[in-house]
Amino acid sequence: QVQLVESGGGSVQAGGSLRLSCVASAYTSSRRCVGWFRQAPGKEREGVANMYTRNGTVIYTDSVKGRFTLSISEDIPEKPVYLQMNSLKPEDTAMYYCAAGYTPASCTGRPGDYNYRGQGTQVTVSS
Repeated sequence: QVQLVESGGGSVQAGGSLRLSCVASAYTSSRRCVGWFRQAPGKEREGVANMYTRNGTVIYTDSVKGRFTLSISEDIPEKPVYLQMNSLKPEDTAMYYCAAGYTPASCTGRPGDYNYRGQGTQVTVSS
């Protein structure tokens, strides 16, 4: 079992930045993909970014391209996963979840396919 813990959420004004962090309890070297997804009140979960760890390719949803960056810190043993969010907009307001996949089927980028996900961290952007 893998536990994921997110941090870094908060409240910012439009145009501001936040960096979300995610730390896994174990098995970081064997994960095939890591990602972030979000869910706003009354809306379905939405994949934000997904990285295929074997080649470093990152896929972003169109609405965050050029503003969000997913990265992994390989020089820290825990290999934390980050989501740098710049130029935030009110429509980015949501609960953000970190996720990890260990099989090919879990790495589609769809929120429900990941093997593990965290409890979420709230991001609120005011206009």
